Amino acid sequence: MTPRLRNLLLTLVVLAAPQHLASAAAPANPTAAAATDPEFGSWWHDGRAELDGYRYTVQRYGHARPGRAVAIYVTEPFSRTRHVKLDDPARTPDDAVEVLKLNLMRDFQTGIYDYHTMLSVFSASADFSPLKIAFTSSEWCGMVSEELHTSDRQLLHRVSSYFEGESTQQPLPLPAGGVQEDELFVRLRDLRGAWLAPGESRQVPFLASPFHRRLAHVPALWQPATITRRAAPATVTVPAGSFRCAVYEVRPADGRIGRFDVEQPYPHRIVRWQWQGAAGASALGGTDAAELTGSTRLAYWRTHGPGDERWLDSLGVTPIWR
Repeated sequence: MTPRLRNLLLTLVVLAAPQHLASAAAPANPTAAAATDPEFGSWWHDGRAELDGYRYTVQRYGHARPGRAVAIYVTEPFSRTRHVKLDDPARTPDDAVEVLKLNLMRDFQTGIYDYHTMLSVFSASADFSPLKIAFTSSEWCGMVSEELHTSDRQLLHRVSSYFEGESTQQPLPLPAGGVQEDELFVRLRDLRGAWLAPGESRQVPFLASPFHRRLAHVPALWQPATITRRAAPATVTVPAGSFRCAVYEVRPADGRIGRFDVEQPYPHRIVRWQWQGAAGASALGGTDAAELTGSTRLAYWRTHGPGDERWLDSLGVTPIWR
């Protein structure tokens, strides 16, 4: 049996099987659970994606705006040089690299009009270093897109905007040990072992997310930040249930405080995240927070027929047209 046929049969079996949210109960021994994490490929090469739904809140125009967020994690072949998905990696094996891709959608209403944003993070599966980060934001005034491409010792920063003076293409430095805010959604999941040990802190150069910079209207500049993993885990209750979580705090120099609650058992999903603006900060750059409402593993690209909206129930979200 060829690998392609084997993957196709596996995908069909997965689609036929019921998918459920993994048990929210904390393991009796969280340390032992972490020690028995599966090998990365045995989990992430099964022909499915992880889908996580969130109850979302963002501060915009001086008010808290409720919304929804959906995160999709999946492995795929990627071009090292062109930074696009490869249709046939066997044709150019020297250019192919596997990535763990995150697509994160945030949707929220501001009065009469709504915002739809999408973040894509392409992280090399071997070490989770980001190769490309792309962001789009659309609302009734217009749309903006931004890309950050990692190359040799620098980032290529591209912005296309409907605002005068914002469109640009320029190199940015890539400091040693630098962390881009959006890579935390992947790196803090410890899918190949712990990035920080309990109680450990790390000082890093830090580049704020395009999402935050778009709402706050601040430039793309590196700044110092401290990332800390608390010594003790915490039990976190969200709409999806109660989870035993590792707790990470992020404090960049811009005054924001971030917190990520990451479930201890594999696959270490992001159970909750929250960014809180500094006291007295502009209302353009305040709270960005989400709580897990449901999760499943599914070959979602095959679920586009009439009635397949039912799969959203497992994420705890409803179709936007209801």
